[in-house]
Amino acid sequence: MIDLPDSATFAAALSERRLLLAMGVAALSGLVRGFSGFGGAMIYMPLVAALYDPRIAAVTVLLIDFVSTSPFAIRETRRCNWREVLPISIAMAVGVPFGTWALVTLDPIVLRWCIAIAVLSLLPPLALGWRYHAQPGMAVTVGVGLFAGVSAGAVQIAGPPVILYWLSRLGSSVSVRANIMVFFMICGVVLVIAYLAKGLFTPQTLTLSVLLGVFYLGGVASGSLLFRGTSDRLYRRVAYAIITLAALLSLPLFDPIFK
Repeated sequence: MIDLPDSATFAAALSERRLLLAMGVAALSGLVRGFSGFGGAMIYMPLVAALYDPRIAAVTVLLIDFVSTSPFAIRETRRCNWREVLPISIAMAVGVPFGTWALVTLDPIVLRWCIAIAVLSLLPPLALGWRYHAQPGMAVTVGVGLFAGVSAGAVQIAGPPVILYWLSRLGSSVSVRANIMVFFMICGVVLVIAYLAKGLFTPQTLTLSVLLGVFYLGGVASGSLLFRGTSDRLYRRVAYAIITLAALLSLPLFDPIFK
């Protein structure tokens, strides 16, 4: 059973100065998500983990993103290729508990280093437009799913390996987009179950999800408006630059900035 927040929990969260910084991070994350179509968690996770801790960052971004995107993903279940989505989703579900274990047991400082390294290492192939041109077999599919599940459970960053995997395929853009959206919806369900089993949904995380979610959604709406008329090259460069800066600032070396 989940303990719901009360007025005292909201008052405590609102009294902290770091909440203002977290609201700015949430707005920026949503802005990039709406502007580029990806990258929100890659900004949110490193910076909110530095302001609070990796567990709070993981739980809040899961709830915020899952609630805001699931209605759109449900409509894509009719367009996705289930023969491609199911194997990678099953492998992801196997990997999530291992990632969740890492989130619960690893030292927060170690996990923050892992988050920053993961973000910075996954950016180059995205930024360079890398594609896997060979026909991926079941071993590659399972490997991508497991990697996505572990990284989703630990640091809420499942996107890059799956996106690279499906963008390398010859399917239509409509099918690829539907596959990705449905996969993330399934991943969200698995993560909610895993986090619930570990007792990660606390009054504090639920309170912050509400407070930060408003700014995240506002950022998504603003980013979508900014995207109109922007060149592909410019918007990708801006998104990659912001994600890189966020990952670097999340390193424990820069903790004095957030104090």
